[in-house]
Order: sequence, then C-alpha cells, then structure tokens
Amino acid sequence: MIGILSVVGVITLVGVTFINVSPQFGSGSKDLSLERIRKSPNFLNGAFKNAEKTLQNTGFKWSTIPQFFTNGNNKVPTKELPIIKLTKRYFENAPMEPRITWFGHSAAFVELEGMNIFIDPMLGDVPAPHPMLGSKRFQKELPISIDSLPSIDVVLISHDHYDHLDYSSIVKLKDKVAKFYVPLGIKAHLTSWGVAEEKITEFDWWESVNYKGVEFVSAPARHFSGRGVTNRNSTLWCSWVLKSKNSKIFFSGDSGYGKHFKEIGEKFGPFDFAMVECGQYNEQWSQIHMTPEETIQASIDVKSNLTMPIHWGSFKLALHTWDDSIIRSSKKAKELKVKFTTPKIGEAIVLGKAVFPSENWWK
Repeated sequence: MIGILSVVGVITLVGVTFINVSPQFGSGSKDLSLERIRKSPNFLNGAFKNAEKTLQNTGFKWSTIPQFFTNGNNKVPTKELPIIKLTKRYFENAPMEPRITWFGHSAAFVELEGMNIFIDPMLGDVPAPHPMLGSKRFQKELPISIDSLPSIDVVLISHDHYDHLDYSSIVKLKDKVAKFYVPLGIKAHLTSWGVAEEKITEFDWWESVNYKGVEFVSAPARHFSGRGVTNRNSTLWCSWVLKSKNSKIFFSGDSGYGKHFKEIGEKFGPFDFAMVECGQYNEQWSQIHMTPEETIQASIDVKSNLTMPIHWGSFKLALHTWDDSIIRSSKKAKELKVKFTTPKIGEAIVLGKAVFPSENWWK
C-alpha cells in the first residue's frame, strides 16, 4: 500500500509541476478582464454558460476509452493526403475578390478588403499541451511555413482549446500580427505568451469592432472551454461574423447544433461564405459538436450561399473514421441542394467565381 501511494504521489507531483511550469496552459484573467467576465450576462456561478441548456457529456462509455489510443478502424489516413504547397508570391498576388485558404482543421487564412485575417491558426503538430498527450497532425508539413507568411492584420480566435489556440503557433506568429480579436478571458493566455496587451481586444457575444472597413462580430456558439484541470468554462467561446461593404463571411468555431445559427442568420445573413464545423463528433458529446448532417442544416440556418466544412482532415479527436465527416456532409449537401466546397489543404476558394473546389479528393 505504501508503494502504491508513493507511485500515486509521484505521478501527482509530476502532473502538478507540469501544469504549473508549462506555458502551454496559459494564464487566468485578472483586473479589468476579470471584471468584464464577471459582468457578462453569459457568466453565471463562476463559469460561462451556453444560451440553451447544454450537456458536455451525453452518455459517456468507459468501454470506448481504449479506442482513443489506437489509430485502427481508419481513424487516421493510411496514406499521404494531398496538400497544395504555397510560396510567398501566392500572398503577394491576392485577387480582387475575397480569398480563403484552408490550412487544415479549423485554421483558415482570409484575404478580405486588402486585409490578411488568420482564423484559429493552429499550426502545430499536436493539439495538446505535450506531444505525448495527443495524436499527430495527418500532414507532415503545412502549405507554407510560418516564417514565410505575410504580415497579418487580424488573428481571430474562437476559443481556447488546444486544437484552436496553439501556444507554439502564437509565439511564432505574434510579431507578424497587428490585432488579436478573442472571446472574453483569452487575453490572459496571450499576454502570458508574450503578445503585447495593446494588440488584444476581448469580446462578449454580439460585441463588434470595425477595423479598416471590416466589421468583426463575436457571435454565439454552443460549446465549452478550458486548457487545464481546474479552469473549465473560465473563458468564453464564440463564432465570428466578418462583414465588409462587399462581402459577409461566417465562421462557426466549435459548436453543437442549436438555435443560435438561425439567430445569426436572421441578424447577419445571407452570407456569401460560411466555414462550418464538421468533424470530431460522437454520441457521447452530441450537444457540443455537430454531426455532418447538422453541419449542413446549420449552413442553411445561417443562410450561407457557399459552405466549406472545417474541423476535419488534420487530427484524430474522435472515434469516427477520418473521412466520415466529409462523406456524410457531402451527401447531405447534395440531398438538400446546398452549395458545398471541398478544397484540399492549401487550395484557394475565391468568392465571386463561378467555379470553386469540389473534387472528392479524399477518395
């Protein structure tokens, strides 16, 4: 018994030390940021809440735990996936119309009204605080290195989970970025990683700012947050609306299906383009992530004229096959006559063009 307790004690000590000394976990809010959090109508009893009742656990099954530690049953691609390599010149020759370039998972580089906007730039290898705690990216490389990226006007963050807010990516990007727009509570993470405080603006739901002619609106999502053991829902999560004189773009962030999609569509739709979560779902957490069929319904709700699935194609974070989300969402989009684009990683979508990526490349 003494031996067992000693082992448990050592493991606990190592874990606590790791959490306390590792910058990846970020930091907690204080001063004015904490005051704003406490005044938010979305903050109740010490935690942020969703607009409608949401269970993070909808039927946990202990029997599935071993499956998360294997790559079998096609959870990970068995061969290299196609990727379009980019050069510095690619960004120097921006088209007149808005251009969106997918970097895999939920990372998207948006060129809009002469601005460079990077959404959820998770460019690291593993969506976890340590390489041993997560599955590696499907791709061996990115479309372009971080060093070769152009200057970035705005980085948008949807929430603080590791597959959306990556410590190493932010550290490498921060000197290229003019503005960071983030949900309430995330400023503390960024400043602890060396981002200048004056670059960061925090948003509650429905708050907005106009920067260089583009309105950025933080809209609701149905999800949760937290990077450590004790800070669950201490920061807010959101979707984003980008609205300029000529274009409207929607980014869902992570979200279960809910009434907020119709509300966003009624307030800001129709959208020229929507990036909607599609992947990493399971019946055990059915209210915080969407099924592929719900992805298509959400795009209808927000009144999207062209939809791209995100949150898939780069990481194994659930138990479904790596391509299940794109197979099912493509099928549902065709059935409901939803205009659907399926770019390879690194492939451009230029709005206003009659032709857009639609190849079934995953086959």
